[in-house]
Formats: sequence, structure tokens, C-alpha cells
Amino acid sequence: MRFLSMIRIDEKRGQVPSEQLMNDMGKLMEEMTREGTLISTAGLRPTAEGARVRLRGGRLSTTDGPFTEAREVIGGYAILEAKSLKEAIELTQRFLRVHGDEWDIECEIRPLDGPEFGGQPCPSTAQGG
Repeated sequence: MRFLSMIRIDEKRGQVPSEQLMNDMGKLMEEMTREGTLISTAGLRPTAEGARVRLRGGRLSTTDGPFTEAREVIGGYAILEAKSLKEAIELTQRFLRVHGDEWDIECEIRPLDGPEFGGQPCPSTAQGG
């Protein structure tokens, strides 16, 4: 089954990964890819370079970044292959441990929906909702 692990960061803190962290993360990603547990991963550019599109009451609106009201934003993601949520949590903990004590981050982990990802469609998407 596949899971999406989204790393939340405080963009306002402006933390930049050290060269050591990038090397350690590269090694971990290579290891997890060989194991078959890491399918894909990427960081996201700052919200200042993005936009939000909203549908509310039948009307579309667009807001350019940065999103000043947001304290935490998604800074990156990983698509994981795991047998269970418990295993996806353990894989995500491996990512977080590499960051050490200097970082204050969290990840949200959710199963990807649908039979193409090894799961069953959830009722809201199966009914078009």
C-alpha cells in the first residue's frame, strides 16, 4: 500500500538544510529506494513562488503567495510503500531522525486512495465527493 508523508515546516524560520543533512538524507533516500520503501520524494519551493486556488460558493478565487496567515506549510513529501500505517510511521521516523535536534518539524502521513495504490477507494471519493 502507498502512503503520502508530507513534511510540515515553519517557513518563517527560514531553516536551510546543512550540507551534512543533505548528505545524510541522500544516503537514507538511496537506502530506502533500494529497499523498495521509497517511491518518490521532493521538496517544495517557498510559498512566495506559489498560489492558492479556491472554490467557494461556486466562485473561483486565486491568492498569490506568500501565505502570511499560514504558520506551517508543506515543505516536501515522500511517497512510501508500506504494509500498514504503522510501517509508514516507522519509515517517516527514519526521515525525521536524520534531521537531528536542531529542527522542529512534523510529518502528516495518509494512505493514497484507490486500487491503483494498493488500497480501496474511500467512500467520499467513490461517491464523487
